Parts: sequence; C-alpha cells; structure tokens
Amino acid sequence: MSASLIDKIQQLRRERRAVILAHNYQRPEIQDIADFVGDSLELSLCAAQTDSKVIVFCGVNFMAETAAILNPDKAVLIPDKNALCPMAAMLPAELVQLYRRKHPDARVVLYVNTLAEAKAHCDAVCTSANSAEIVNRMDSETVLFGPDWNLAQYTKNYAKKRVVPIPSFGFCPIHILFNREAILELKEKHPDAEVLAHPECPPEVCEVADFVGSTSKMYKEALVSKAKKFIVATEVGLIHRMKKVRSDATFIPAYEEAVCPHMRLHTLDKLYLSLRDMRYEVKVPPEVIGPARNAVEVMLGTRETLA
Repeated sequence: MSASLIDKIQQLRRERRAVILAHNYQRPEIQDIADFVGDSLELSLCAAQTDSKVIVFCGVNFMAETAAILNPDKAVLIPDKNALCPMAAMLPAELVQLYRRKHPDARVVLYVNTLAEAKAHCDAVCTSANSAEIVNRMDSETVLFGPDWNLAQYTKNYAKKRVVPIPSFGFCPIHILFNREAILELKEKHPDAEVLAHPECPPEVCEVADFVGSTSKMYKEALVSKAKKFIVATEVGLIHRMKKVRSDATFIPAYEEAVCPHMRLHTLDKLYLSLRDMRYEVKVPPEVIGPARNAVEVMLGTRETLA
C-alpha cells in the first residue's frame, strides 16, 4: 500500500470536505481509510449527520443511490461505476408495477437492496434487520416483498402478514453459496464456535446458525458474545472488521470463496481518482427521488402515511 497515495486521499478529503463510506464487504484497505464502515443504510444515515459536502460511497449502486436520496444537497460519488448489485437488478420498476397490478390490495415492502426506480413504487423500504417489523406495520393482509427470496422466507417466520416474494427467483449470488452440510462439518471441527449467518442465506443455513442477522447485527454479536470462535456465513469482508475489534477471537469463513466481485471493484487508486476528478457522481431523477425518499422515511418513522 502506497503511503503517498493514502496522503493524497487524505488531503483531497479535507479539501473537498468529503466523507468516505465503506460497506462491510469492502477490501480491508478501503475499510481502513473510511470515515464510517457499516451496512448500507447505516452509512447513508451517517452521511446525513455530517457537515460533509461530498460523499464517496464505496459500495454498490443501490447504496450510493440511497445516500443520494437521503442527502439531496450533497454530491454522492462512487469510485467505480460498474459496482452493481445483481440482486437489485432482478427487480426493476416495471416488475414492481406488474406485481402491484396483480395484487391491487397488497402493500409493497422492498429490501433496501433495490434500485431507486423500484423504491419509487413501493410503500416502504426495509433492511434485513427490521424486515418483519416493517411488514407488520403495513395495513394490508398481504405484503409483496422483494427482491430477495431467502430474506422473504426469513421474514415470514416473524411476520403476522401473508408475505409474497417478488420476484419468485430473487437472490444474492454470494449468500446462496452457503450450504447446511458445509457449515455442519465446520461446526463438527469447531464445536465451540458460534455460527453467525445473514438472512439472505438459504433457510436451511439459517436453521443451523446460532445467530441470524444483518451485517451490522452480526458485527455487534461478535462484540458482545462470550464465544472465542465464530463461523461466519456472509461475504468474507465482514471478518476484517470483526478481527479489528476481537483480536482474542478466531473467525472462520463458512465459505472462503464468498467474495462479492462487485464490492471489490473499489480500490485506493479509484478512490483517489474519484475525489480528484469528482467522478462518478450518482444522480437520481427528481421524479424518482421524491417517492423513493417517502418509502425510506416510512421505514425510518419520519413519515407515517402509506398513501
């Protein structure tokens, strides 16, 4: 790692009055230079609470869009414009509209892992940490939920509503790599380990986990747990952050190849160029940003109406 490059980034950050946000799945060097590390919504909310003029979001496209939605007066940059989320692309706005026509009496709750254009056509946004809570707040018996099928199944376990996954095939390409048998084998080798799993994992994986939660909840569990060993079923980038605060513990990837190539597109070089040249700015169309923000605010509790 070039010390001079780090210095250049730090200088530009000060000059631009920029804040650098890094998702838990980013490369270690990106996490280490960031002002805030966390999940997508945490990071957008952090940015809204700073006096920064520029937000550099080291994550995938929907995350940068959410930051732009919540921070309309700030420039939001993404170091690599090709950092896309395959799961978010599985539920375009047109498909949400189609499902709404098929289920006119149902409310629509979309995972924050969706594109802004899709968020503009839902009643509320949720995270993996509060999906059941948001679904239960809807004033309909049926709630359309997308785009992740596995998260929909997890949400059903705690929801008092009929949850219909949209689309029926939505998934995270990384989290479907985990399987029950491999985790049970690891558990047999490490009987003293606590298994942490993300709810985007298949249901059979969540069933054998000791703890299921979002990346932020998994991180917090590692902080408070008395366990000295953890088997981690999510993108391996989270382990870097866990190791920094639990040097006394051992973290074992449930699958060592669980690496999101889209998240790893961001590098220090690209981060530097993004700050230097103010590239690539994320723009959300005005006709999208209004309704999409409304849906996010329903989740945050700053907007009560679902109309």
